[in-house]
Amino acid sequence: MGLQISISDSIVQALRLPEQRIEQELRRELAVALYTQDILSFGKARELAEMDKYEFGQLLSRRGVERHYGLAELNDDLSYARSE
Repeated sequence: MGLQISISDSIVQALRLPEQRIEQELRRELAVALYTQDILSFGKARELAEMDKYEFGQLLSRRGVERHYGLAELNDDLSYARSE
């Protein structure tokens, strides 16, 4: 299942971006917004943004967005590191 969002021509024309960068920038903005609101996980947000982990982490850092990393994520990472 995919989802398409329709954006009116007047809004697209009002964007101060070259046409070839519009989709990429909108994906990134949506990914950051959904991650910030804890609607998407880091992994899914970076997938939406079409960025690797490092790039998306850097983007969040530039925006002043803190990573959502709690005890559950730490335990998952430790289990993975121990190959459990």
